[in-house]
Amino acid sequence: MRTLLLTGPGGAGTTTLAAATAVRAARAGRRTVLLSRQSPPVDGLDAEPGLTVTTVDSQRAVEGLWAGAAESVAASLPHLTLPPATSLVPLPGAAELALFAELSRADADLVVVDAGPVESAAALVGLPATLRWWLDQLMPPGMRALGAVRTAAVASGAVRRGPVDAALSAVPAVEALLATDRLAEPTGTGLHLVAHPRAASAPALRAAATVLGLHGLRAAAVLSRVLPLAGRDEWTTRRAAEQEAALTALAEMAPVCRIEELATGPDGTDGLAALLDTDLPGGTGFPPPGPERHEGAWRLGVPLPFAERDSVTLTRWVDDLVLTVRGGRRSLRLDALLRRCEVTGGRLVDPGTATARLQVGFRPDPQLWPADLLSAEGRTS
Repeated sequence: MRTLLLTGPGGAGTTTLAAATAVRAARAGRRTVLLSRQSPPVDGLDAEPGLTVTTVDSQRAVEGLWAGAAESVAASLPHLTLPPATSLVPLPGAAELALFAELSRADADLVVVDAGPVESAAALVGLPATLRWWLDQLMPPGMRALGAVRTAAVASGAVRRGPVDAALSAVPAVEALLATDRLAEPTGTGLHLVAHPRAASAPALRAAATVLGLHGLRAAAVLSRVLPLAGRDEWTTRRAAEQEAALTALAEMAPVCRIEELATGPDGTDGLAALLDTDLPGGTGFPPPGPERHEGAWRLGVPLPFAERDSVTLTRWVDDLVLTVRGGRRSLRLDALLRRCEVTGGRLVDPGTATARLQVGFRPDPQLWPADLLSAEGRTS
């Protein structure tokens, strides 16, 4: 199963073009699921053969989750009066969590995700790593193993339920959600950026490409709704020049798919499908970063398209490498080899370009490497 994400600045037409992509895929014979937090842009979309439309309601999703967990929480915390599901106020990030949960349940040849504005898309693709990080901090593997023993003891009646059991009961649900993460394999996820052909669009999308690239996604295409400017007056001439200049700048990120802007919205599913005159490229994300041997030491490369040197920070936290760029942050779990190494520094290669990448150097930590293996490393360096 492949996943296709569409995102862009608000008002650029992301929801409409996501629906158009889904309709074309379904009519090509692919079982397709369209996920969106917005209502369908045209009537009758859910009647299209081969297409399943799911409108994600974050409020309803949180209420359903709470209704399923409230009984267990109430048993663990009998002295608390828990609010009913209809009185629950969702926490920030609930909308992305609801969309992520629906994505994990989707079963189709292609899942088209209307990821909404760029900020929402970045929160969505960063959610799995964020959940894993917090799970490891609050419930490290050792504690989870002890939690399984305690859960068995509670079930047998040997131990009374308490607040810790309420927290432990949530761990399997989070782990099950992460186990079905469709975004865990960026090579199976395509990204399409949507933008108006305006001067401000290219800088905004370059920033978006950097943050999304941090999480392994690479733009396969830029969809731009182009005005059919055929007049000869001064306004039309100037607007056409700006539009062409903007399209040229957008093409630096990915091939541009020009979509003619209509005077009115598309009329039904046929009008929706007609917005695209060809199937959009699926695209693939960046392969997961892996260690490379380099000059007697090790190096880890992380793609950061269009990143600039002053926008990137790097820290090491226990077994994680934490990268921050343009307000986005990702924690990369180091493999067994690099965990036994020290970070020697980082260097941004080709800054400001589509091939920009951060190269992080490592060397063996004498306190963590066996003496015979360390001496062998010295002989080969």
